[in-house]
Amino acid sequence: MSETQSEYMLLFRAGADERNMSPEEMQTYMTKWGDWVERLTAAGKYVAGHPLSPGGKAVSGRDDIHVVDGPYAETRESIAGYFLLSLSCIDEAAEIAKKCPSLEYGGSVEVREIAQHCPNSEQCEAASTTEPAAV
Repeated sequence: MSETQSEYMLLFRAGADERNMSPEEMQTYMTKWGDWVERLTAAGKYVAGHPLSPGGKAVSGRDDIHVVDGPYAETRESIAGYFLLSLSCIDEAAEIAKKCPSLEYGGSVEVREIAQHCPNSEQCEAASTTEPAAV
């Protein structure tokens, strides 16, 4: 990654229309995704990406930690996959996100810059020198 490049994550949320596609519509949709990834890869912008399996586990709590099947957000709000891109600015990431095939079917894309360091990294480093972290 060059000095002027940063990493950006596109988080994909599926639209309701995607779940109701015919096999032919699904084939066309997947071809659009494949073509989009190929263009980003050829341009040297695509770093990684994967769809996420439905379901999973949700862990929450403060004093009493709970693990439940989930996530239970509305399906429309649930993250369906991600791309990691190497780009010059967040505006470029947003322009790329506007070409996401999922948008045609009611999906949405969240664009986030990957932080260069944790805002609490100094506190984390100080804590890690005093006692080992539990895994």
